[in-house]
Amino acid sequence: MTTTDEPTLTIDELAARAGVTVRTVRFYGTKGLLPPPVLGPRRVGRYGAGHLARLALIEELQHQGMTLAAIERYLRQLPADLSARDLALHRAVVASWAPDTVESLSREELDRRAGRPLSEAEVERLTAMDVVARDGDGFRVDAGLLRLGVELLDVPLSQETVLAARTVLIEHSRAAARELSGLLRAAVADRGPQDVKSLSAHMHPLVVQALLTTFQRSLKEELREWLDGDEG
Repeated sequence: MTTTDEPTLTIDELAARAGVTVRTVRFYGTKGLLPPPVLGPRRVGRYGAGHLARLALIEELQHQGMTLAAIERYLRQLPADLSARDLALHRAVVASWAPDTVESLSREELDRRAGRPLSEAEVERLTAMDVVARDGDGFRVDAGLLRLGVELLDVPLSQETVLAARTVLIEHSRAAARELSGLLRAAVADRGPQDVKSLSAHMHPLVVQALLTTFQRSLKEELREWLDGDEG
């Protein structure tokens, strides 16, 4: 699939990529959780990256323990024209609420959760990115990073570049987290343990969303300057 929102997937292909059943896709459509497909030749429905990103967000909300009714309310609050990237940003924020989740999966289950059959070379790349780790005949998988890792497999960059980018992100995010943590600790130094715990739980998703939004805007500015410089 391309990285655009162009509808190119049949319902069977969408279900396979998302790791759900066709029946689930149709059910979400009837509930209004998924926008209708674009009708192509012979009135065959075609789905795009936006549908796939919305399914990933729904899956993440379910992992958080939200009921279907709560998920419906959450999605109704989102703008109808959100792009696949915007939906991925929302999913990243939702995923940040959960503790780290490492699961033991078989090779077949790894393919299913990835949404497609993975070659041995692709598994090796995911291993190098610390998304999966071999564990006997199976794998230990960071569930929160798996979908991101699979998407990175399709990015036309060398593995060395991806790993270097990962190192940069980890180093700078840890530095930002350290400074923000220091600011928050100083702000609640005179409060009781229960108040500190409650404030931390409340601030966590807000801080993560602020960081993601700020980084997204900064990256857009850097890319714009880079592209404008090339045109000049």
